[in-house]
Amino acid sequence: MSFFTRFRRRPEAPGSVRRAAAAALSVLAAVLVFLALVVPDQITRLPAGSSVPAAFVRLPIEALAALALLLVLPARARGVVAGVLGAALGLLTVVKVINMGFFTVLARQFDPVLDWPLFADGYRFVKSSVGRPGALAAVAGVILLAVAVVVLMTLAVRRLARVAAAHRTAGVRGVAGVSVAWLAVAALGTSFVPGVYVASDTAAVLAYDNVLKVPAAVQDRREFAAEAAADAFRDVPAPELLTGLRGKDVVFAFIESYGRSAIEDPKINQRVTATLADGTRRLTASGFSARSGFLTSPTSGGGSWLAHSTFQSGVWINNEQRYRSLVSGDRLTLTSAFRKATGWQTVGVEPGITYAWPEGRFYGFDRIYDSHTLGYHGPAYGWATMPDQFTLKSFTDQEYTRPERDPLMAELTFVSSHTPWAPIPALLDWDEIGDGSVYTAQQRGAASAGEVWQDAARVRAEYAKSVKYSVDSLVSWVQEYGDDNLVLVFLGDHQPAPIVVGAGASHDVPISIVARDPAVLDRVAGWGWTAGIQPGPQAPVWPMQAFRDKFLTAFGPQNDPPRPQSPPKR
Repeated sequence: MSFFTRFRRRPEAPGSVRRAAAAALSVLAAVLVFLALVVPDQITRLPAGSSVPAAFVRLPIEALAALALLLVLPARARGVVAGVLGAALGLLTVVKVINMGFFTVLARQFDPVLDWPLFADGYRFVKSSVGRPGALAAVAGVILLAVAVVVLMTLAVRRLARVAAAHRTAGVRGVAGVSVAWLAVAALGTSFVPGVYVASDTAAVLAYDNVLKVPAAVQDRREFAAEAAADAFRDVPAPELLTGLRGKDVVFAFIESYGRSAIEDPKINQRVTATLADGTRRLTASGFSARSGFLTSPTSGGGSWLAHSTFQSGVWINNEQRYRSLVSGDRLTLTSAFRKATGWQTVGVEPGITYAWPEGRFYGFDRIYDSHTLGYHGPAYGWATMPDQFTLKSFTDQEYTRPERDPLMAELTFVSSHTPWAPIPALLDWDEIGDGSVYTAQQRGAASAGEVWQDAARVRAEYAKSVKYSVDSLVSWVQEYGDDNLVLVFLGDHQPAPIVVGAGASHDVPISIVARDPAVLDRVAGWGWTAGIQPGPQAPVWPMQAFRDKFLTAFGPQNDPPRPQSPPKR
């Protein structure tokens, strides 16, 4: 036998390879299950830098409980229960990922009972950004990924159950020992990263919270029915509604994502506060006065329709269930109050509406102008179908300057300050706007959303620019077209996404009322609002649903000046 023959390595036995592969799969299954149990449902809570290893020193109580249960079950039942537990953990993992998106955009958790309609809105947003084929591909990819997560988690838990059953004695001892350790670190509050405790129960808490949302939704439906039925203005006769505004053109304008942080957060407020100060000066020079305060919006980061419906209806609309219930009813809105009072034509100007909008009938609009009927022939600006200044010009040409018209009540929704805040249009002279085709040349060379979103600081800067553009457009319009009969109320719908304002920002939004007729602002003198279009830090804060009743009361007959008495007959 030669030297090389004697010491040639023998091939690995097939059984050893299979055992090594099986052990590797078991380790991967354990890692997958562990991560599903301990990874948080908010991107801002994910560990970073040097804290990553310490953040994963966790003992998930859910794993201990599941393993203890599986060890005492017979083989057939163990497989079934392991499959159920794995599927449940897979679904919970999908919910965690959805929560990450919700916290990033809306600063709140996903509600598995009430939030399903939001996925349709998300699809429309993606479709408007990348087109229908790209949106369909994204939806297909998301569905396949969700199914894969559930299937892989089910297989992982079933595999770990078999491994535990094959080593039952060691498994029982391990569960007992780790359970004692869990109780000890829980009692001591042991944590290697602030807020991340070694004794983990985050998955159980998340599952419990989601289960509780089912009865909570049922209870909320009952509570909303009672709230919507209580309406102090439902039966007010038409001649007694809005007597203080007869003959006035009343315009309500929503500025997208215009939140309190835009005027108070030092990271973004410099440009906005300068714009508001300049706007107040320009309005004053044109003979207008203004008062401003704050409203607390029911939403943040998105969900504008929840804010609009709350403002219009005088009831708190903070979820889809409440919204659907509201718009299927007949509650009096601000728009329908003007319509009922007679003398006003009611107009909705909604450039963000790109599909059928049956809710317009609920609000009480006589006419609705959407993205298809405003006459725009220029490019979209990110999500915005058209620039705000064009929206104002189209409203002016089609309604506001129409000869021999009745007084108007109009709601205008601005969209130029909508995510992703790129590209942003520039202000034009009013006679340059035309059909909007002028914006094609203007948009060339503008920063795209892809460029802006590479840097959070730039996102904040572009957000502030977009708010400045919307406010400047509105102030310029008042200067150009406003008269003694104009009453303008403009406000934000909600705060922008957390990437701009951070976690934990308030839900407050600014609101201003502008008029040239001093009798209009005399009606709201008791509100305590700040002079000008920038509310001061101590300005009153009302819940958004309070505005409808306060407005109808302020401009109702109880505040009409007393009629002069006729001299007594001799």
